[in-house]
Amino acid sequence: MHWDRHPSSRDGSVPVFIFPTELTYYADDLSSHKQVLTLYNPYGFVLSYKVLSTAPEKYSVGDSSGLIQPGCCVDIVVRHKDVAKATHGHRDKFRIYLSERGQRKYIGQKDIPAVVLASARDTLPEIKDNFSSLKKESLSGATVTDVSTHRGSNPSTLVVFVAVICISALLLPTQGEKGTSLPQYLHLTMNQKLIAAYVLGLVTMVLLRA
Repeated sequence: MHWDRHPSSRDGSVPVFIFPTELTYYADDLSSHKQVLTLYNPYGFVLSYKVLSTAPEKYSVGDSSGLIQPGCCVDIVVRHKDVAKATHGHRDKFRIYLSERGQRKYIGQKDIPAVVLASARDTLPEIKDNFSSLKKESLSGATVTDVSTHRGSNPSTLVVFVAVICISALLLPTQGEKGTSLPQYLHLTMNQKLIAAYVLGLVTMVLLRA
């Protein structure tokens, strides 16, 4: 597997690796009032990130901007300030912008929806959207894409297969690791394992909701 470590020099756009892909707060569960977003940097250069919100008065975001070293990740704590007074089922959004350190041009972005439910037993039928109040940033050609949640009744064979592949990748030795009889081409880099862990997290969310 060849990993392009400098995609920004080619097309000015990179994927944003973040988990989870949505935040759900439950009014009757105090432990859910604090959520953590994990932002990964599998690239070969330092990333600068910034977090914006459609409703900054509702949330407290720790480390809303900063740097991520190559092959590392950062945890961004997002607390809801007053879940008791929140409108249940109302959707807010966070937007994560990425740029190379020292550069003003954004090279990646991703939207993370956030919603408050009365209880974990509730579903998400008609969720009101609130994206128009997002503070404008100077991002030429940027478009806002709504994030929809798709739920299936049963996990597909493909989803299970991807989960097995990711688990297998994580169990393989890392490059430079000694004391294993596996051939060298089965030794993965840390970046490859980081991506496998990220994909496994996404697949796990799909399996848990099925």
